[in-house]
Amino acid sequence: MVMIFMVTMIVPISIAFILRGDTYHVVLGVMALPLFFAIRRFALVVREVLLTALSEEKKSHRLAQRFNRALNTMGHGLVMLGPDGRIVVANMEAARLMAFSTSERLIGRTIKDLLKRGVAGNMLAARDCRFIESQLTRALREGRSRKVLVSLTNGQHYEFSAREGSQELGVITFEEVTARIQAEEKIRTMARHDSLTGLVNRAYFNELVTDIMASGDPDRLCAFAVIDLDDFKSINDTLGHPIGDKMILAVGERLHVFASERMIVSRFGGDEFMLFIDNLDDEFELSDIINKVFGALEGEVDAVGHVLRIEASGGAAVAKVRDTDFDAMIVRADLALYKAKEEGKGRWKLFESAMDAAFRDKQLLKADLRNAVEARELRVVYQPIIALETMRIASCEALCRWDHPSLGPVSPAIFIPLAEEMGIISQISVFVLETATAECKKWPEPISVSVNLSAKDFRSPDMVDKVRAVLDQSGLASDRLEIEVTETALLDDQVQTSRTIEAIKAIGVRIALDDFGTGYSSLSYLHKLPLDKVKIDRSFLHDIARNQRTLELVRSIVGLSRALGLEITIEGVETFEQLKVLVREVQPDMVQGFLYGAALSASGIRTMSSTVWPLAENVSLSQRKSATT
Repeated sequence: MVMIFMVTMIVPISIAFILRGDTYHVVLGVMALPLFFAIRRFALVVREVLLTALSEEKKSHRLAQRFNRALNTMGHGLVMLGPDGRIVVANMEAARLMAFSTSERLIGRTIKDLLKRGVAGNMLAARDCRFIESQLTRALREGRSRKVLVSLTNGQHYEFSAREGSQELGVITFEEVTARIQAEEKIRTMARHDSLTGLVNRAYFNELVTDIMASGDPDRLCAFAVIDLDDFKSINDTLGHPIGDKMILAVGERLHVFASERMIVSRFGGDEFMLFIDNLDDEFELSDIINKVFGALEGEVDAVGHVLRIEASGGAAVAKVRDTDFDAMIVRADLALYKAKEEGKGRWKLFESAMDAAFRDKQLLKADLRNAVEARELRVVYQPIIALETMRIASCEALCRWDHPSLGPVSPAIFIPLAEEMGIISQISVFVLETATAECKKWPEPISVSVNLSAKDFRSPDMVDKVRAVLDQSGLASDRLEIEVTETALLDDQVQTSRTIEAIKAIGVRIALDDFGTGYSSLSYLHKLPLDKVKIDRSFLHDIARNQRTLELVRSIVGLSRALGLEITIEGVETFEQLKVLVREVQPDMVQGFLYGAALSASGIRTMSSTVWPLAENVSLSQRKSATT
């Protein structure tokens, strides 16, 4: 349009000036041509500017639509603040969270105005309002990002995040995080509490108690108490873990009643519970509290149809806070618990310094025993087993002995239970087997040797291979080795023990049932197990010379055993009177006891192997025969 206008207007004028013919008009006519091109150039520039403006307007409109769509589809509420602290931009989520109908209604308001709405609706405390405002405005002013968690009275939680924007615009985003806070709280609770009982767990107990002891009067008394269920393992083993869990839950519920700011109750694990009691007056108050706890535990629990009685033992330690070390107090409470269990269970004991000394001595003794076993510093002695037919040594029972370098001889009644507790009893058993078989090989035939294996040995899957290996190593005939099994081993795991016994029997080794008559079902073993010998416990000899009932009982056991083809050895013969009664009235095959002297060394057995015991002169075979007739 500009070009048409210029052609129709300027060109005719320029031609008319030139046609006048004079110099002035000719020059004027020629000057119109540059004007034409200049106007044309201006027109093109204006056209390009207009087109660019229209294009950019369309682009900005599209960008505005995209920004508006992105802003209003955000999961977060967002507001932008101008330099004066008033909102210049807000999205629909911000309007919804702030209970406005449209985002435009937020424009021009301040953060303080929005927070005051929460105060007016009793959703937010005025003090919290001031704190939140100061934190957000300070973050925007200092150009630092900051998050503020706001908890409302209705249980909702909001998280505000302040960020500095560009061109002096501040940006605040916020969202409802109630679900996240609840999930975090649940995770935190699960991490700090026992999943079965709901009581605080060991780690959180440590944290709580440490914080409590770090504050307050350091001269106040506090106490730790540990409670352990008696024979809980047997419940799990016989009735199953679900029944055991029911009992643990019942105990936890009864202990939870005592939980307070002053007393923290924790399940330490398994069937062990720990109490921390703060600010005690004296030990008498502690005694009253623990007695009440034990009183609450008394009674029965119905666990899926099984009525079980709660039986527990406990230990406690009390000290001033300034003298209290968490781990040391736990150890002291445990020591008192062990003492309570030693004295018969079903009770609790208060820690005494003597317990600590005994514990330290026990730990040192354990270390020395382990070293002695590893260095093979134990020794084996042999108690003769005398055949009444000849009054000569027919067999020997191998007994382990330990001579401590500073304490001297340590009784087997002390170090054997220690070895079982430490889990090294099988190493001792193998040592005795190796030593006994090697020595027996040097003795004249048919003297044999008897070795007592522990309950753990019979549960070991490789014990049969070990017995076979020591026989091969020593070259001893298998029928000259006798393995003694106690009723304790059979009670622990009768199935596995029976399998081990049968496998050892298959090698050719003889099997003896030791301490017969002290268990609960002794008679059933006589026909179930592949036994060769029965050793009647020494407890029957205590009054056998004076009590006719005891004599008849022993005589019946011997008769029953002999009818089943078993040899009979009676242990614990200590007096000539006992021996005389046995020879005349009972007639066992063999006897064993201190009447024939203390246990001998291997060389002592070799020396006495051909000796006829002097007692044979007093109790002869003819006397036994006459007693029989």
